[in-house]
Amino acid sequence: MSITSAIVLFAVTWFLVMFLVLPVRLRTQGDEGEIVEGTHAGAPADFRLGRTMLIVTAITVVLWALEMWAILSGLITVRGFDWYGFMDDMPSTDP
Repeated sequence: MSITSAIVLFAVTWFLVMFLVLPVRLRTQGDEGEIVEGTHAGAPADFRLGRTMLIVTAITVVLWALEMWAILSGLITVRGFDWYGFMDDMPSTDP
């Protein structure tokens, strides 16, 4: 796996975790009863982006390390996703 692939895998994992973590423990302005004029009641009341990004990054590092281990150990391969046999005629690059 190239360094570019590893960085892309980290970025994709980071954004996936970010979208999963965003609604956790979210308190909206409607929940608090203090809706700022011009905003939606579903807008966050006290959103802390820095804390959320740190939590997401910590979770992502652990998940990314597990993903890298699975890929580099050979547990997950491209041929494992060839359900229709398109790669049968290609020469194998497996060691």
